[in-house]
Amino acid sequence: MTTSVSTADPGQTPDMPMRAKLAILWGYMRPYRGLLALGVLLGLLGTAAELATPLVTKWVLDGLAVSESLAAPITVLAVLLVAGSVIGLIQTIMLGTLAERIILATRTGLIGHLLRVEVPELARRPSGEMVARVTSDTLLIREATTSSIVNGVNGFVGMAGALVLMAVLDLQLFATTMVVIIMVGVAAAVLMPGLAKAQQDAQAEIGFLGGRLEGILRSIRTVKASRAEARESDRIGEFAHRSASKGIRAVRIEAWAWTITGAGINLAVMVVLAFGAWRVADGSMTVSTLIAFLLYGFQLMMPVSLLTMSVTALQSGLAAAARISEISDLRTESDDTVTQSVPARVDRAAAALELRDVVYRYAPDAPAALDGIDLTIPRRGHTAIVGPSGAGKTTIFSLFLKFLRPDRGEIVLDGRPLDQWTLHDLRARIAYVEQDTPLVPGTVRDNLVYAAPQASDDEVWRALAAVRMDDRVRSMPGGLLGDVTTSTLSGGERQRIALARALVVDPELLLLDEVTAQLDGLTEASVAEGIRRQATRGAVVTIAHRLSTIMDADQIVVLEAGRVRAVGDHRSLLATDELYRELVAAMRIDTDLDSADRG
Repeated sequence: MTTSVSTADPGQTPDMPMRAKLAILWGYMRPYRGLLALGVLLGLLGTAAELATPLVTKWVLDGLAVSESLAAPITVLAVLLVAGSVIGLIQTIMLGTLAERIILATRTGLIGHLLRVEVPELARRPSGEMVARVTSDTLLIREATTSSIVNGVNGFVGMAGALVLMAVLDLQLFATTMVVIIMVGVAAAVLMPGLAKAQQDAQAEIGFLGGRLEGILRSIRTVKASRAEARESDRIGEFAHRSASKGIRAVRIEAWAWTITGAGINLAVMVVLAFGAWRVADGSMTVSTLIAFLLYGFQLMMPVSLLTMSVTALQSGLAAAARISEISDLRTESDDTVTQSVPARVDRAAAALELRDVVYRYAPDAPAALDGIDLTIPRRGHTAIVGPSGAGKTTIFSLFLKFLRPDRGEIVLDGRPLDQWTLHDLRARIAYVEQDTPLVPGTVRDNLVYAAPQASDDEVWRALAAVRMDDRVRSMPGGLLGDVTTSTLSGGERQRIALARALVVDPELLLLDEVTAQLDGLTEASVAEGIRRQATRGAVVTIAHRLSTIMDADQIVVLEAGRVRAVGDHRSLLATDELYRELVAAMRIDTDLDSADRG
């Protein structure tokens, strides 16, 4: 199967139609639509209480004019105020809880998806930028899927209700108010696309910043040794400056929108006050009606503010939804359909692994990284793979583990084609130690039992002793339960921890990507002895750049330009293969056969 490569620039916000973005937001809200509807209902009840307040105030004023009892209207007014406060409290708590549930579901879903994404998809994207999408972008989703919806509905109903009641009170003042509101609405609508673009660009720059910072912190020793702190600070600061610039633009646009809407409402109130006072003076309107109308005019500030907040939050949320959707669209690892019903079995008579005419390209138009590879890994013994950089050594390991799938040919594990193995069963058969030997966050024990959670302490200590790491762990604060970081362990110690993690599994197939590169002579000899012991129980395959690894191997495979150039042991390859002699000579080793015998 060929892995396609997207041409999109990782980190850029995908260009998506509005309908698609809204569909993504609705997908986050759908599981909570009942609670969301209840929140909207509570908001409507609160809005109804607010809308009734000016009418009750008019009732009070009319009662004063004719000396009627004010007990009833004042009681109703008090009830409305108390009810509105209680409803607002309940709604705020409920929406806050709902928002946290949505962000929890969004984050956990994204995390689970990211961990199942195919390795080539993740390799193209800075991990820090992906982290930014899971952390900061989901906060924008939270606002867009809760507060913006409820505020938008409440604001629209509040504004519509106020306008309807204003029309009931006086049509002429209502018409005057509508002219101003339409002008304000058009002006604000013109600003919204620019606001969305500025917020979207600001979020993208934050993602770039996170990706760069994560990579620099991972290489902090190199940065400091190269005296590059100031340069990197400036370079990362450029992302921050660009984000701030975009954010400032968004703030300015939002400020203009708020100013226009606020000034428009104030203008409407002033016009109503002037026009209404003139009408009161000529006797065509009562003072109580004018006051009630003015109260509705002032009340328009709240729903218009809610609508503005809703639109701005929705714009940010739509941009975040587009960015998050790009993660959701990344291809995830999956089992071939034929593997679902086939139980795992092992043919002990077959070779551990076979590659049959395997071809792989990293892109359809790229040269073949592996070009017709045929290779057999015996069930017992140590196989070393050597060759110049770019020969295809690590690609073979990636194919073994189904990180990549071959474009052509077949890979066979324990007598069964690899596409008949589920990912779980396949990787349960193999232990893998990668070249960078990363440690997972946690304790020493967490790292050592990562692939075998049920391992006992005795098994852990035996693995540590095999790599001469047991004394070092005992001396660490907390021992096995001490936390590990790149600052507490050297590169060689991290390599030994990673190798011990594989030995705890006691696998029948062990893949080692040059695990002795940072070890001292004594430790390297001990590790080599551990590899030899493991090779008596199963297959050990190493990508080798050190002579100690090569000379001890039962089988050495020489790769060149994606092809198997030669296969043999150290002595035979020295005698027959020029490239192998050059590789060994580059390690400052005598290529004389007698010297090889003595080695």
